[in-house]
Formats: sequence, structure tokens, C-alpha cells
Amino acid sequence: MNILMISDVYFPRVNGVSTSIETFRNGLAKRGAKVTLIAPAYSDSLEQEDIIRIPSRKVLFDPEDRMMASDSIKRLAQDLGKKQFDLIHIQTPFVAHYAAVSLAKELGLPTVVTYHTFFEEYLYHYVPFLPAAWMRGLARRFSRTQCNAVDAIVVPSSAMMQTLKNYGVEKPMHIIPTGIPEEMFINGEREAFRKRHGIAEKAPVALFVGRVAFEKNVEFLLQAVRHARKEIQDILLIVAGEGPALKSIEKQLRAWRLGENVKLIGYMDRQKQLKDCYSAADAFVFASRTETQGLVLLEAMAAGLPVISTAHMGTCDILKPGSGSVVPEDDPESFARSMVKVLSDSQLRRALGVQARSYAAQWHSGVMAEKMMNLYEKLASGSST
Repeated sequence: MNILMISDVYFPRVNGVSTSIETFRNGLAKRGAKVTLIAPAYSDSLEQEDIIRIPSRKVLFDPEDRMMASDSIKRLAQDLGKKQFDLIHIQTPFVAHYAAVSLAKELGLPTVVTYHTFFEEYLYHYVPFLPAAWMRGLARRFSRTQCNAVDAIVVPSSAMMQTLKNYGVEKPMHIIPTGIPEEMFINGEREAFRKRHGIAEKAPVALFVGRVAFEKNVEFLLQAVRHARKEIQDILLIVAGEGPALKSIEKQLRAWRLGENVKLIGYMDRQKQLKDCYSAADAFVFASRTETQGLVLLEAMAAGLPVISTAHMGTCDILKPGSGSVVPEDDPESFARSMVKVLSDSQLRRALGVQARSYAAQWHSGVMAEKMMNLYEKLASGSST
């Protein structure tokens, strides 16, 4: 099959959408599909085969992201038409969505969109001067209109499917989570990572990996650390990521005097640094209330880490019995008690880690790529049900 993907974000911009695109592109290629990706150009992006970089500018409320020049995409139509694509897969809802719908009409191609982000609980963080209820309503209408404009929708979880149905989305929906690349998160260098970042060999370390964004609820984790350090004085939370909430988090660290218990280390390279980062931790912690899937939980499980996480939206599909996870109540004190229990008991950590690695194997990327290929074949043949 010959697939045209289009996204408003891709590496070197690090986030869950970029990771999902890369994982599926690799998995689909192994199954004989050719995937061409249209994505923004960044100042540090490299030329890559089958990736078309579009001139782009910074986004006002989130300078990490880019807005592609839609006219540049439109000018590609004639050349793209010569490549005989079977369908267009839309990954994001901004310039990419509208450009893709336009291209699909011009080229006579079916369209599928992956709904990655729970915008209802997202937009108001970035436009705080407008009422939250108004922004939620706007997000619902926005999502409903876009989803009903394509032929099929991919969602990463049953919770997200139900949410879109409640919005009034009528097009066929298919649950296809992003898988975990086999063997990607094992055999990291624990000691080397700890030494490199000045972390004591026996320090109890909890890890968060992800964007430092308001919707990720990182401040909740800081509150939990405040409680947990009453019983584990040398507890350390590593926050691996960057984002628009970083200054707010740094301010909170100073106000709560958590400098000795929280280490902000920025983005980690996925091919090497991230593997070592997972290996250096004793448990993974997560408290986002807006995840459509929670891919990072599966990464941690694949690395053999016990996961301590609240369960909301897409993470409910992952945090099952036997998954190597502990699900505390959604308040910092309960979360802290779970952190203390797991970090204080090496035998419990080992048992949870074995469970986690076994459970993550069920989510391998090859399995999910096969499901995506089956959907593509149905769409290309004129069926999306």
C-alpha cells in the first residue's frame, strides 16, 4: 500500500504524536507499506527519505510547536497525484487536517484520522483568559465537525471512542493503540545514567517522562513527593521532559523547597538516553487526567518498571490487574502512600516489574501495525466499517 500521512508535529519535536507516527511508520514499512509523511520544518530538522518538510512558523501559545504554510501543501497536489496513494492518514487537527481534506478531494482519496488528544481538557490551559466551559464546548464542536468530515477515525482507547460518540461523531471508529517497539526499552545502563546525573546508587527514584505541560498534572506529582519525603527523606522524582509549564513547576519547586527531591533533566533522546533513564528509576509515576492512551505507561512497563498512576480516560485501558501497576486514589496523599509502599519494598518492585514486562509484550508495535494495515485495506477498497 502507498500511504500519505500528514501531521502538524513530528520529530525533532518530542511528544506522543511524534512517537506514534514513528512507531507506526516503522511497523507499516515492515509489512510492505510505503508511507510518505508531510510534516513541519524545524530549525534542526534533518532531511529524511519519504518525509516532506513544509515551511512553518512558531505557534503563539506554544512556541515548541509549528504552524505549516498551507499554501505550500496545496502546491504539492500535482506531484502527489503522480505517486498514486491509496489513502490519506491525518494525524493532527490543525493545518494538517484542512490541507489533507482538501488534498483528498482533489486526488479522490479516502481519509482516516487518528484522534490523539483530548482537547476538551486541553485547550483552556493555553487560552486562560477565556472561560473554561466555553473552551470545552468549542473543543467538542471542533472535534465533532472534523471527525465527521473523514471516512474513518482511529482512537487509542475505548474511553476516547465513547467520548467522541457523546460529541455526536457518526463516522466509523476503530480502537488501534500505538504499540511498543520490541526490545526498545530493555538493557539500559542504570549505573551510568545515575552517575552522569549525580544520583546516589541507592537513592529511591520515581520517574515521570512526558511533556511538562499543565494537562500532564506534574504539580500533583510534586505534591505527592512532598508527602512521601516525610517517610523517605531521600526520595527523588526525575522529570524527563520540557514544555510550557516548566517555569511554573520550577517556581513551585522553590516555594515547596523540593530542590533536593526533584530533578528536572529535560528531553531524553529516545534511541539511547531514554532507555537508560527508565533503567535508572525504581518506579514510574503518572497523574495526567487527559491521556487518550498513555503510551508512556507502556514504555515504562516494557522497561520492567512498576507503574504508579491514577486512572483516567485512556489510561484505564492500560492499568489492568496483572499489568504491574498500582492505582491509588486521585489525591496527592494517597498517591504518596503508594509511592512509599513501592519504593520501600524491593521484593514488591521485582514482582510488579516482572508483571509489567510480560503485560507490555501484549502491546507490541507489530500487532498494532497489522491492525492499521487491515483498516487501510478496507478503506482503500471502499469500506471503513
